[in-house]
Amino acid sequence: MKMRNFWPLLMAGSVGAMGVQAAPVDSHELLVGSYTQGTSEGIYRLQFDSSTGQIAAKALQVVKSANPSWLTLSRDQKLLFAVNENGPGQADPVGRVSSFRLDPKSHQLHLINQVQSLGNEPTHSSLSADGRYLFVGNYSVSEDPGGSLAVLPVSPEGKLSPPVQLSSHPASRVNPERQVSAHVHSVVSAPDGQFVFANDLGADKIFVYRYDPKANPELPLTAAKPAFVSLPPGSGPRHLLFSADGKHAYLSMEMSAQVAVFDYQAGQLTQRQLVDLAAEQPPEKRAGAALHASADGKFLYVSNRGTANELLVFAIDPASGQLKELQRRSVEGDHPREFSLDPSGKFVLIANQKSNQIVVVERDPNTGLLGKTVQKLAFDAPSDIKFLVRQ
Repeated sequence: MKMRNFWPLLMAGSVGAMGVQAAPVDSHELLVGSYTQGTSEGIYRLQFDSSTGQIAAKALQVVKSANPSWLTLSRDQKLLFAVNENGPGQADPVGRVSSFRLDPKSHQLHLINQVQSLGNEPTHSSLSADGRYLFVGNYSVSEDPGGSLAVLPVSPEGKLSPPVQLSSHPASRVNPERQVSAHVHSVVSAPDGQFVFANDLGADKIFVYRYDPKANPELPLTAAKPAFVSLPPGSGPRHLLFSADGKHAYLSMEMSAQVAVFDYQAGQLTQRQLVDLAAEQPPEKRAGAALHASADGKFLYVSNRGTANELLVFAIDPASGQLKELQRRSVEGDHPREFSLDPSGKFVLIANQKSNQIVVVERDPNTGLLGKTVQKLAFDAPSDIKFLVRQ
């Protein structure tokens, strides 16, 4: 039974006085993206207390936007970009990307502009290291036209221009239902800023691009050599995460529910380890998803959806970057699409999309282990959680 008609019906609280007053040390703001086929209206700005692990009962702001499923903050947190995961059969059948300005004092969000992503169901975005381009992954549920990587210029003020570059990839066709065309699930830059990696669920490959806007601003990405990294057939790559030191990378694979560990150097990913998240589950029930590391780089957290609906905790070897499983912990809900560690490192906030809730779980910063649940907030179809960190 779905939980609906709770959180999204709460009115946004007043932000006038709160925005200009000094916030308590343990008070943080977070942004939540959502799917809007139900009662959610778009992007929610919320207050979180790291001393108690509680999300406040009223939203500071609600920004109406269609299916803002993934949120990307600029490094200085002055800009926010949201992919509008629209496509055929939805209220808005056109995939789009929206740009917002964050007021430096109140954190109020103000729409700058919105452009088409030139693809269906855009599901991920990231900024180039210099902030000049937004890389968008058009997932595209249907075979035609299939998924693509779109490159959108960003002005210094945050205004988006239509895509100047669109790239697609040949599908693996291993899975006759899900891999008959490209499905770009995420696009991530390496810490060195010189290479960009497009993770294509439909191709079973990570496609590697060199980023060089000085050579051609209209086509800032060119295929690297080698142009891709091959993955196990039918694995379905989803999200890629680089270690803080840039020496290692971690890839979640949705269809096989695995994590691949790589060494990284100058555009080259070399696989060192392959970890199963759900070896005991039948293939059709596996669904690896999000992955994030702790701020100190000692622990990796991975969500496993499917029939497991759990978070896995891994210790990261400081020398090799390889993983050792420490814990499996139920998310106490269905379909943990995304999650986020709060700035204190004492809590994990989990967006359970299909059970319509955000679950807050205690975390031990020393051991990395997850503890008791401290809050379950009814929230219709949450999809992404991003904290605003004080500068």
